[in-house]
Amino acid sequence: MSFESKLNQYATLIIKKGINVQSGQTVILYASVDQVVLARKIVNAAYLAGAKQVIVEWSDQLITQMNINAADEELLTTTPQYTIDKWQDLIVNQHASRISLLSDDPDGLAHVDAHKLSTLTQTKQRDLAMVRNATMRDDISWLVVAAASPAWAQKVFPNTDPAEAQQRLWEAIFKTVRIDDHSDALENWDRHIKTLQEKADWLNQHNFKSLHYKNEHSDFTIGLAEGHIWEAAFSHNKAGDIFIPNMPTEEVFTAPDNRYIDGHVAATLPLSYQGNIIENIALDFKDGRIVKATATKGMAILQKIIDTDDGAKSLGEVSLVPHPSPISQSGILFYNTLFDENASDHLAIGAAYASNIKDGKTASPEALAQHGWNISDTHVDFMIGSADMDIDGITQDGQLVPVFRQGDWA
Repeated sequence: MSFESKLNQYATLIIKKGINVQSGQTVILYASVDQVVLARKIVNAAYLAGAKQVIVEWSDQLITQMNINAADEELLTTTPQYTIDKWQDLIVNQHASRISLLSDDPDGLAHVDAHKLSTLTQTKQRDLAMVRNATMRDDISWLVVAAASPAWAQKVFPNTDPAEAQQRLWEAIFKTVRIDDHSDALENWDRHIKTLQEKADWLNQHNFKSLHYKNEHSDFTIGLAEGHIWEAAFSHNKAGDIFIPNMPTEEVFTAPDNRYIDGHVAATLPLSYQGNIIENIALDFKDGRIVKATATKGMAILQKIIDTDDGAKSLGEVSLVPHPSPISQSGILFYNTLFDENASDHLAIGAAYASNIKDGKTASPEALAQHGWNISDTHVDFMIGSADMDIDGITQDGQLVPVFRQGDWA
């Protein structure tokens, strides 16, 4: 199959299986200016599927860097009213579907002042909370996917000719989203979803009170929220339509109880966060709170994440990914959380997904908080899985049930 054919199949997969466009829907595509070719294919596929309109939100990482470095700090603390009104209309009123096409350089904002970047991030999180809330409640269909760019490819394959590096990254992306020369990608995803859902069903049947993790570098217990629900691969939006939030995905995930997290957690992969790399994250928890945090690189960025608000001092997601997952076995470090989190068990600092708790999509945040559901303006995944990770589920009556042994399903 030619590269062009795979790119066409990718665009179709994004629209038909990813956000599952329905007739008359508005679609928003976030894309970098280096992805014009794929963006056009996605727009075309959306209209063929019956979309009413497709709005493309272009970005350029270098311009973003210039804007932040040149801006007065006061400018970074406010969002224009017209921007707030725009997203209120598109997300809250029109329930537009969102596609985030990731391709930025993982180090692209490394030379931006950490304080300025944090200020801008917190301003957007505050003023555009309606977008985050609608997304995390699954009011709308949303999807995060990726595309190979020259700068990102050079980071992943540093000792390779630039053109070859980009080609290799594209091939890796196609493989992880189950596009190949011999089968239908839509059918591949149907089978994959079924397999992941079987794992989520098993976990839901056990209704564990907590999980205990242990490997060479981590030893901690994480409580699970009262009424927690394990999800896998797909979700339902407010209209009842199925969509897949992440492509690729190898995880089953749920909401922790933010009151009962204790022990030491060490990351096993670097975290790429807003154009910065954070390495060797280590966190100590007591009674659900981060009491100590360290990193050998990017510590200032990590501290800004934790200082976002009170909820950023706890966790909002616990996710299980077997070490033998295809992404892990590829041996590629993508420096992109969409991929690296699907190579490894991971946790998320900050907000929990409403869909991960019973009646979460309709209950108030205050009511959910009574069940240990975490509330925050941020949600940042970091990877903790390994080939020697053992995980035990602790039942409501205190019995131990093996969940993972040596990094894989027990």
